[in-house]
Amino acid sequence: MTNNTFMHVTDVAEELGVSKSYAYKLVQRLNADLKNMGYLTVAGRVSRKYFMEKVCYGEREKKGRD
Repeated sequence: MTNNTFMHVTDVAEELGVSKSYAYKLVQRLNADLKNMGYLTVAGRVSRKYFMEKVCYGEREKKGRD
């Protein structure tokens, strides 16, 4: 069963076309941001919604719906 709520590091690496080691750094940074906002996080995974917002895909999707 695929969980669409969270992205694994490999998903982040594929989405952005970067190495897994760089994707780990990005996931850690995004999760640190989420922790500072009071959210619980899972190591090696990041909220798909938050990831999309931070890489501007979320904004593009919102504009396409209007």
